[in-house]
Amino acid sequence: MKFLYNISMRCYGAGVALASLWNTKARLWRDGRKDLFERMQSSIDPNSRTIWIHVASLGEFEQGRPIIEKIKAEKPEYKILLTFFSPSGYEIRKNYTGADYIFYLPLDRLQNAKRFLDIAKPEIAIFVKYEYWLNLLSELRARKIRTFIVSAIYREKSIFFRTYGDMWREALDTFETIFVQDTHSQQLLSTIGCDNVVVAGDTRFDRVAQIAAAAKRIDIVEQFKGDSRLFVAGSSWGEDEELLVRLANENPTIKFVIAPHEMDEGRMAKIAQTAKHGAVRYTQYTEEAKENQILILDTMGMLSSVYSYAEFSYIGGGFGVGIHNTLEAATFGLPIAFGPNYKKFKEARDMITLGAATSISTYDELNHWFTPLRDDNAHLASVSQIAKEYTAKHQGATDIFFKTVFQ
Repeated sequence: MKFLYNISMRCYGAGVALASLWNTKARLWRDGRKDLFERMQSSIDPNSRTIWIHVASLGEFEQGRPIIEKIKAEKPEYKILLTFFSPSGYEIRKNYTGADYIFYLPLDRLQNAKRFLDIAKPEIAIFVKYEYWLNLLSELRARKIRTFIVSAIYREKSIFFRTYGDMWREALDTFETIFVQDTHSQQLLSTIGCDNVVVAGDTRFDRVAQIAAAAKRIDIVEQFKGDSRLFVAGSSWGEDEELLVRLANENPTIKFVIAPHEMDEGRMAKIAQTAKHGAVRYTQYTEEAKENQILILDTMGMLSSVYSYAEFSYIGGGFGVGIHNTLEAATFGLPIAFGPNYKKFKEARDMITLGAATSISTYDELNHWFTPLRDDNAHLASVSQIAKEYTAKHQGATDIFFKTVFQ
């Protein structure tokens, strides 16, 4: 089985190299790993005490960020090495000042794993949520490097619980402690003999609490909202936007901010063309534009602060591969709606059960959810309180991790 795994790594690398001829993301993945070890060698102080933190992409970075920043604040004797697997994380956060060294993770071949660890020499290795690279984990075990995984979550169908999952179960032996999000994951791991498990929760709750505390005043949004109530749609896609514009058209007294997941000129133009009561892009906003009903957020890095001005929210992606971040809206006490593809996200399932969120598949369902929130202030206040209490209750995973590792 390990032989097949190593063959698959070679095939993966060859596939990316081929795809890089026409695919931008594949080209970034390939080019970001050129001369990787030479760049690491020239940057990393071999005499430093290093903690290596690995994340797959941007979402996992946000989960790991509270841990990184707590280490930097309370354990300044350590240097932080941060690695990404995906360009969508690395390219956005390659200049993050909370880490001392930031690189792509090399492809998981045995010689790469050895060379990576020879250069990095980490005292502690931390994986966020998943990313079980078998050669790296094997080398970490062989070198007896303290290794942890945080905010992990396991399901019955995971390979660890299959009859052919022996080498993956062996990989779990690498971890001194497995910090999981829920008791279900702990129970599953116990069935395969893993008892080094701590139910700590999800560090994303700590991250969104930080984000909420750091929310910035945005003059344009403040002016645009005025005395109206505000509905904010985050990370929307085309199918989301069709429903949202219709909802705006039928609720002219409510202001809307729509933040597309991608700055697609065609989609943003379509929003403007179909909005009966006017739409303006954030980057083209003037004082006269406040009469428009929809503000299209065509800039990055502001959405979390925009939520602080809202009374209602919608999270996009649910008509595609899956919904985006719901916790940033929930931490501000916003009722949340999203599309039907949400089931792999525990927090979404939790909030539906509690009544803080709902899943919709049609416009009628969206309107049926929104109307009582719009018309009944007591109902709106109750749902908002549930959302805020849910995020507050689940904070603390970072502290649990920190006390366990550095006790």
